[in-house]
Amino acid sequence: MRRREFILALSGAAAAAWPFAARAQQGAMPVVGFLHPSSPDAYRLRAFRQGLKDAGFTEGENVTIEYRWADDQMDRLPALAAELVQRRVAVIATGAIPSVRAAKAATTTIPVVFVLAEDPVRLGIVTSLARPGGNLTGINFFASELAAKRLELLRELVPGAARVAVLVNPANSTTAESTLRGMEPAARAMGLQVQVLNASSSREIDAAFATLTRERPDAIVVGTDTFLIDRRVQLALQAMLHKLPATYPVRDFAEVGGLMSYGASLGDAYRHVGVYTGRILKGAKPADLPVVQSSKFELVINAQTARMLGLTVPDKLLVAADEVIE
Repeated sequence: MRRREFILALSGAAAAAWPFAARAQQGAMPVVGFLHPSSPDAYRLRAFRQGLKDAGFTEGENVTIEYRWADDQMDRLPALAAELVQRRVAVIATGAIPSVRAAKAATTTIPVVFVLAEDPVRLGIVTSLARPGGNLTGINFFASELAAKRLELLRELVPGAARVAVLVNPANSTTAESTLRGMEPAARAMGLQVQVLNASSSREIDAAFATLTRERPDAIVVGTDTFLIDRRVQLALQAMLHKLPATYPVRDFAEVGGLMSYGASLGDAYRHVGVYTGRILKGAKPADLPVVQSSKFELVINAQTARMLGLTVPDKLLVAADEVIE
C-alpha cells in the first residue's frame, strides 16, 4: 500500500472510530438525580447549578441531571425516587421532607443530599449533624423553627394586632405541625388569637383569603412549605388585595411584593446542596459530610408594600432589616 493510501485509510478509520469514542465519553458522564415535590422553579435550579459549578461541574459538559418533579402530588414521590434509583444515578439531590423521605426509603446505597426546613436528627433522617452516617447528608436552613420570631416581628410592625391568621399546607403535615407548634405558644404569650387556615392548591389559597375577608384578622403569617413558596406571587397579591399585613419565611416573597420576610436564604441552601453533590461526585462520602446549618438569617422589608397598606415601618425594624426594598 502506498504511503498516501495508508494515511487516508488511517484517517478514515480514526473518523469512523470518533463517534464511538464520543459516545463512550458521554456515557461516562456522571448522572445526578434532582427530586422535588413541587414544580420546576428557576431560583432553586439556578442556585443548585451554581453550587455544582462551584464544585467543578457544569450541566451538559461534565455532569447530566435527571429531573423528577411531583407537581405537589406527594403520592408520586416514591415512584419518582424509584425511577432515579433504577436509572442508577450517582447522587440524588432533593428538598422538602416528603421527597427526602421518599429518597431515603428508595435507596440505602446511593448518596442523597437534602435541604430541609426542619431538624433532620429529630425527623430521623440522620443520626447526628456532625456525623450523619448512612447515605444522607445536606443542609438544614431553619425555617419552621423561626415561626415565633416572624410573629414577633409582625407584631412590631402591626402593634395593634389582636387576631392573626396562619396559613399552612396540610399535605406537608410535619412542617405544618412544626410551624403551629412554634407559633401558638408565642401567640398566647403576646395575647394574640390565632386562626389556622389550610391550603394545598391555588384554589384553596383563594378560598382561604375569601375566608379572611369575612373573618377580618389583623395580619397573616404564611408557613414554610415548598408549595406555598412556589405560590409566592399569588400569596403576595392576595395579601395586597385584601389589605392584609403579612410575613413570610423567605426573602423571595418580599422580592415579589410581600410585606416582610425573615429566615435563612433558600437560594444559598440549594447552592450548598449543589456543592455537596459535587464533592460526592469527586469521591466524598455523605456519612463524612456534616449537615450544614444556616447561621445567617435575613430580615427583608418591602417599604413600598408597607406604604400601600398604610403602615409606618418602625425605625427599630428599619435598622434591624438586612434589606429594605423600595
